[in-house]
Order: sequence, then C-alpha cells, then structure tokens
Amino acid sequence: SNQLGSIYGHTSVMTGSLLDDHHWHSIIIERHGRNINLTLDRNMQHFRTNGEFDYLDLDYEITFGGMPFSGKPSSNSRKNFKGCMESINYNGNNITDLAKRKKLEPSNVGNLSFTCVEPHTVPVFFNATSYLEVPGRPSQDLFSVSFLFRTWNPSGLLLFSNFADDLGNVEIDINEGKVSVHINVTLVKKNRIDISS
Repeated sequence: SNQLGSIYGHTSVMTGSLLDDHHWHSIIIERHGRNINLTLDRNMQHFRTNGEFDYLDLDYEITFGGMPFSGKPSSNSRKNFKGCMESINYNGNNITDLAKRKKLEPSNVGNLSFTCVEPHTVPVFFNATSYLEVPGRPSQDLFSVSFLFRTWNPSGLLLFSNFADDLGNVEIDINEGKVSVHINVTLVKKNRIDISS
C-alpha cells in the first residue's frame, strides 16, 4: 500500500500505415504492470506507461468497434469503427464465438452481424452505430486483447474501456490510417491506494 496524493499518466503510441486497404490486419495488445507490447501485423513495439499506476482496473465493460453515443466522452471526436473484426480474444476468451453462441451477455446496437465478405472464421461487421460490449475484469495487472480487422475507413474506434472509480481509460483506434493506443490515468484523491508491481 502506498499513500498517494495524485497519479497522472497519459500514454499514446501510434503504429502502422495504410490500414484502410480492405486487407485483414492483426492487432495484439498485452499489458504486464506498466509494460506494454503492441503488435500490429507481427511488428511488435514495446513501451511503458507513464504515471505510477500498475493496475489496469477495467470498469464494467470493454467495447469493441466503438461505443454507444451516450457513453462517449464529450472531448472524444472519434468515429465508431466501420468494417469487420474476427477472432476477438480478451484474456484468453474468444469473445466473437461466445457472443455468437450467446454464452455471454454483450450488448450490440445497430446492425451488428456475424457475417462479413469472405468469412473464414466468425467475423463481426460494425456499422457506424454498432458495437460489442463485454464485461470487464476488475483488479487485473494483466490485460491481453487480440483481433483481426479490416476496413475502408481511415479512422475509427476499435476498443474503449473506462477504469473503475473514474481512474482513466484505455482506447485503441485507427487515426488517419494508423493504429493509436491511448492509456489515460487520472486520479486526484487523497486516499489509500494499493499498488502491486
């Protein structure tokens, strides 16, 4: 346990180019404490988060493909993802398959469908208003997400989750044809916080 007055940290990384080529692209993000591995199409980039926050305490859900308009932060002008995703895995669980078999309780809005042009696994198509929401896991120092995606659009939100207790958020998006990862930690409280490394 540490007595902390404030923890701030914002980490952004961009990688890739021309991702709006209608070809499948693979993305894997793994977090171990403050160490991050971001792999886009087998090219790995290592970085470390800013701030002193070791846990990624995800809030109630993680959204893939965008988020409901009512849940978007007012400062966020990112568009929802328009395209296909497949093989969505979150901490070892195949979310795409579980959602298709209704074995978890994701929310989907709009025309989320489990078909795509040239499907060979179980893809999900997102239009500008659809998203897939799955429960998060609190108090995790390990976070692993992977999926394939393809799109014609140069910009769109791929993944978003708030941390519990308004401690910040994690966001992965395509911005001008590049993958961008943002990890934002904001805490201004004078209380006791347990931090494990």
